[in-house]
Amino acid sequence: MNKGELVAALAAETGFTKKDSEAFLKSFTDVVVETLSRGDKIQLVGFGSFEVKERKARQGRNPRNPEETIEIPASKAPVFKAGKSLKESVNQ
Repeated sequence: MNKGELVAALAAETGFTKKDSEAFLKSFTDVVVETLSRGDKIQLVGFGSFEVKERKARQGRNPRNPEETIEIPASKAPVFKAGKSLKESVNQ
């Protein structure tokens, strides 16, 4: 499902217009990005949680020359962890 299909599905489910549904989706993603960039966590009970995980600096292999090692710098990565209800719904 792409963004357009998601907007159409939200509009059909809620009865809102596609324009309103698209505005809601944009607002939702903006809030998620802003919250995660501050280092905060978002928990939606039953659905899942969004958080930022710290990745330590490490050594890796150069794909073009596997014998050469390269330094991979420390970074932050957004992570989504599915909640129990979502997992159960998907596994039915």
